[in-house]
Amino acid sequence: MDEKKLIDSAKKGDERAFAALFQENYPFLVKYLIKITMNSHIAEEIAQGTMAKCVEKIHLYNGNAKFSSWLISIATNLYIDQLRKQKHEQNWQKDESARRKLQWQLESRKEEWTDALTALGKLAPAARVSIVLKHYYGYSYDEIGRFLNISPGTVKSRVHHGLLTVRKELAADGGSEKISSRRPAGK
Repeated sequence: MDEKKLIDSAKKGDERAFAALFQENYPFLVKYLIKITMNSHIAEEIAQGTMAKCVEKIHLYNGNAKFSSWLISIATNLYIDQLRKQKHEQNWQKDESARRKLQWQLESRKEEWTDALTALGKLAPAARVSIVLKHYYGYSYDEIGRFLNISPGTVKSRVHHGLLTVRKELAADGGSEKISSRRPAGK
């Protein structure tokens, strides 16, 4: 059976057609992935993910490109997503290390480090900045919007969702601290 007929059958749910397409394209796909990942284990993992995505999305294949090109496109996107995830995890590890170092430095100087600061440290920087400006320093949503060059509504949203996350974090840790909405003296 030619590739077009296999694809048409696969779109109708024919498992044998899928198996034939995979058998024909899998070795080519793995070789491509080995070249871009430089790691046979990662290449195999992404190839399997590509085939799973192919089963899920076969109805989207329109035949404008070769089937193998479509698989390469899926595989490349999965690889890029994996790289982004790894970079995000590495950044998180660096941020977590920096937070721990800061906490140690403050505690070693007998300065206060609270559960609220730990919870704030786990937020995305945009939410953390908005919350600190609003609840630690008492700036209005309009003022914060001007500082950050965003609308006051965006500031409100960041503060609201950030506080929900902080409260959940504090509740999960058993903390009972509240973030003050008054401007602390000398800050």
